[in-house]
Amino acid sequence: MAGSTTQTVNVNGRDYRWPEAPLVVICCDGSEPAYMELALEAGLMPNLNRIMAKGENLRGFSAMPSFTNPNNLSIVTGRPPSWHGICGNYLIDPESGEEVMMNDPKWLRAPTIFEGFQRAGASVAVITAKDKLRLLLGKGLIFDGTAVCFSSEKADAANLAENGIADVCPLVGMMVPPVYSAELSEFVLAAGVKLLEGIRPQITYLSTTDYIQHMFAPGSKGANDFYRMLDRYLGALDRSGAIIVLTADHGMKDKHLANGAPDVIYLQDRLDELFGSGRTRVILPITDPYVVHHGALGSYATVYLRGAPADEAAAAVRRMEGIDLVLERSEAARLFELPEDRTGDLVVISGGPQASKVIGTSRGRHDLSALKEPLRSHGGLTEQEIPIITNRKAAGLSGVLRNFDAFAIGCNHLAALAEAAE
Repeated sequence: MAGSTTQTVNVNGRDYRWPEAPLVVICCDGSEPAYMELALEAGLMPNLNRIMAKGENLRGFSAMPSFTNPNNLSIVTGRPPSWHGICGNYLIDPESGEEVMMNDPKWLRAPTIFEGFQRAGASVAVITAKDKLRLLLGKGLIFDGTAVCFSSEKADAANLAENGIADVCPLVGMMVPPVYSAELSEFVLAAGVKLLEGIRPQITYLSTTDYIQHMFAPGSKGANDFYRMLDRYLGALDRSGAIIVLTADHGMKDKHLANGAPDVIYLQDRLDELFGSGRTRVILPITDPYVVHHGALGSYATVYLRGAPADEAAAAVRRMEGIDLVLERSEAARLFELPEDRTGDLVVISGGPQASKVIGTSRGRHDLSALKEPLRSHGGLTEQEIPIITNRKAAGLSGVLRNFDAFAIGCNHLAALAEAAE
């Protein structure tokens, strides 16, 4: 089994054996399993096909809400949001009562696996597409020559003091790509390959962006082009001798009507009509600075009650067409492993029979003019299924797998190199 020594690293109550080869965990943002399935059927991912033949092609589930930040932090801490505290991109600060972004590392309540391995003497590399995640993922790292952490978005500004690396663009052979592009993800993958060829970190995490998945459905040309590109880098990573665990933070579904218009429940407007203005506050945890591809519309919302009775408000929302689930705070925290103190009074999940419903606040607060394609988004229960693919055979796995088991699978459950080659 994996681990050339008996050394283990304990992070957040989970033991991780020291991998016997460099371990690369890839979070392919928004990668609904159908994307790779259809690309494979089209013959566009020969490297992935070979990897799965000698390894595993498994399925698991994301943390809830099925958004980027909660799941990336779950993957890199090995624990659900109740443990690490990141339950969205956006919330009402329980202390100040103000609406705030959760990008600041102060919101992270648990150490990362990277911090644990670096303290144990390992070298680590963390590369993410968007800079919004970089500080959270890199919290606790010491840039003393054994850690690298940077984003594609700000790669040209990377320096030794803050990122553990400089001159990233010449190393990778790419200029900084536009934030809304497939190339932003390609930069992550290309940089990962270059680092494995150079400093060869023991632990590497590569996290892409879901711009393509928001724009293009599985099997479409735009999607297939992306997964053909991904396959090239998977081949290079596999040839390097690295252990690979490929997963996703969440899936992605069509969220539009037959005419292409977003299929939206404007929940704040509806609640204002029922209970009066100012008696509820709808928060959309998908909200972040990058709204061109989703318009801050997803299938998960929280509601803070400011005078409206909880039972009446919950019952009213349950009656709305397209609402899948309404839970009061304590029940939502228990069922979805959320930090209760950072969760609204109600948690609302949409979808409907076609899984197409998304939740907005008020119609006038969403500028959807930038949406160039019919809306695709995530956040709900129907976007929880994710792939877990490895390039070595697994043993000892049981129960329901989660994306935040990725590092444990890579460290503890994959065959040694000699065994995998037989």
